[in-house]
Amino acid sequence: MRPEFNYGDRVQLTDAKGKLHTITLKEGGEWHTHKGWLIHDQIVGAPQGSVVETTAGLKFLAFKPLLGDYVLSMPRGATIVYPKDAALIVGFADIAPGLRVLEAGVGSGALTISLLRAVGPTGAVDSYERRAEFAEIATKNIHNYFNGAPENWTLTLGSVQDKSSEVKYDRIVLDMLAPWECVELADSVLHPGGVLLAYVATTTQLSAMAEAIKESGRFTEPESSESLVRQWHHEGLAVRPVHRMIGHTGFLIQARHLAPGVTAPLRRRRPSKGAYGLPEDESVI
Repeated sequence: MRPEFNYGDRVQLTDAKGKLHTITLKEGGEWHTHKGWLIHDQIVGAPQGSVVETTAGLKFLAFKPLLGDYVLSMPRGATIVYPKDAALIVGFADIAPGLRVLEAGVGSGALTISLLRAVGPTGAVDSYERRAEFAEIATKNIHNYFNGAPENWTLTLGSVQDKSSEVKYDRIVLDMLAPWECVELADSVLHPGGVLLAYVATTTQLSAMAEAIKESGRFTEPESSESLVRQWHHEGLAVRPVHRMIGHTGFLIQARHLAPGVTAPLRRRRPSKGAYGLPEDESVI
């Protein structure tokens, strides 16, 4: 990424109150405010982190927006996968350069952008989306972010369950209502050692996905988690949590694909006290 601004770049402008504005630099362009206007030509060539002024002296701090900034401000059709969850998906599923990823449920394209960045030009992401309106919004957001159509991305309008098993994948990422319906497909298209990961919103979906993975017998014991992000306010000695936080957004559940013909050893657990009722010689007080 170039450190200086050029035509076609998105610029994130922050005023003294912390309010964000995003513009795209155009030759001869102007951005008007309640107090003067910014001339695009005067921003081009300046390094990121510069202070730019309107014709009436209103100052803004200028940066190129980060991925999280872009995702939170882009047009939405479906609820986006928040940056905190997208980062964990890329990390937990070990999405790396050169891998081939199957994605089901594009939504508004937020997670797809993270996946494409992670696999790089040597990898590929094949996405499926059932709803045409979501596919259209996601396509615009992704093309806008990459300044064109990524060569390593394909989007198919339809159900991922209908795809053939001819193409094999290193990772499968599911962001859909019933991901347990895709466990059999994952078994047929995922390389041994590959990762199956689903992003679900409710505990009932989490339970259904976990049971489907276990019943298939073709994956390791599923692991589940969620992330809570709490920001902090710090002004001198007044250091405290902010009053609002990004709480529950979704659950992540993932497992690894076994080699053909292999059955994983049963996971041995010590049952928690009372998990199977009280012994006959005990009574409830």
